Amino acid sequence: MKLFGAIFILFASTYTGFEFAKQLSARPRQLRQLKTALRSLEAEIMYSNRPLQEVAHLLSLQLPNPLASLFNEFSMKLKEGSESVKEAWEKTLDQFWKQTALKTGEIEILKQFGETLGQHDRYSQQKHILLTLNHLEREEQDAVDKQNRYEKMVKSLGFLSGLLLVILLM
Repeated sequence: MKLFGAIFILFASTYTGFEFAKQLSARPRQLRQLKTALRSLEAEIMYSNRPLQEVAHLLSLQLPNPLASLFNEFSMKLKEGSESVKEAWEKTLDQFWKQTALKTGEIEILKQFGETLGQHDRYSQQKHILLTLNHLEREEQDAVDKQNRYEKMVKSLGFLSGLLLVILLM
């Protein structure tokens, strides 16, 4: 019975360490996906005459979750038409950001971007998208740095803390 308990404790702590490490690796990946989405948005704004609601829906079909859900919900809010673009963007971000691995800094960058979304002509909108991409690039570098620095340590710490607990309980 003690052996079963020890194995369970070791497994649970190792699993916890791997889950924290998964969050560290999900953040840079989601930032890259978000940058790709913004580049696609820029291309659609510059070279097509599609409405923003349709572009957001197309992005939701191209991206993996949770970003696909975010853009799909944004598209639905725009389709309803009861809110401005800025309000729809902010409400969608508030609703979905906890499902993502994004941090508060990235959400603030996206909210600032939402304030200009649909407010300007094509070229001004392009400049705002490029500014947002630059900010997200900086955040991605920070996320990759944290991933490289802490991912292996978190995995090891999960296993070793479980091992310490098993030794103390034996």
